Amino acid sequence: MEKSSGDVEIIKAIGDHIERHIGKIEVVFHEKVSSDIHVDVFLVSATPDRPYQSLITSGMSEKPMSVPKGWEDGKWAELMICLPPSWPVNTQAFKDEKNYWPIRDLKSLARYPHENNTWLYAGHSVLFSGSQALAAGTAFVGALVRYPNLLSTEALTIAADGAKSIRLWGFTPLYREELDFKDRNGFARLEELLVEHRITELLDTNRKNVGRLQ
Repeated sequence: MEKSSGDVEIIKAIGDHIERHIGKIEVVFHEKVSSDIHVDVFLVSATPDRPYQSLITSGMSEKPMSVPKGWEDGKWAELMICLPPSWPVNTQAFKDEKNYWPIRDLKSLARYPHENNTWLYAGHSVLFSGSQALAAGTAFVGALVRYPNLLSTEALTIAADGAKSIRLWGFTPLYREELDFKDRNGFARLEELLVEHRITELLDTNRKNVGRLQ
């Protein structure tokens, strides 16, 4: 399989965009040379204005996704998730799976479309592990890709390589019942419930399971 050490121009464009629209990059969690695409994760620490840590991928947009005709605006994308300020985010803490799983699944989600010849766009969901929880201490089993609720409109699109436009999507972990609800009722109805209960890309491992409220 082809190896990648990352696209320098894309990495710079994403880093500049983050510092312009989200905040100062505290650290970059680099991969060593990777198979297929090279996924790093940028960390923006919590501030009084943004009281949560932001984690943004860089590398999902290294290659275009296999989008259907008419959806070319979603060919390139990156992902983000936010963590509470108390969540340990460092290489030592990542040795414990209960700390690392959001970053692991953020990176897995970034690779998912390239490994499966598909695409991810707002409204798409992925079941990671069947009935298995993503990690000890949480009942989440999958992920929802959606428009980030905690960013300005200007932050949602990253300009790179001239005409190349990269979407920035939010990653919200889902319970099994929420995935089932989406299958029955569609993304728009699930999104209404998530917004109604103020569920964003900021991870809350104790949040309500809106799939059980119906």
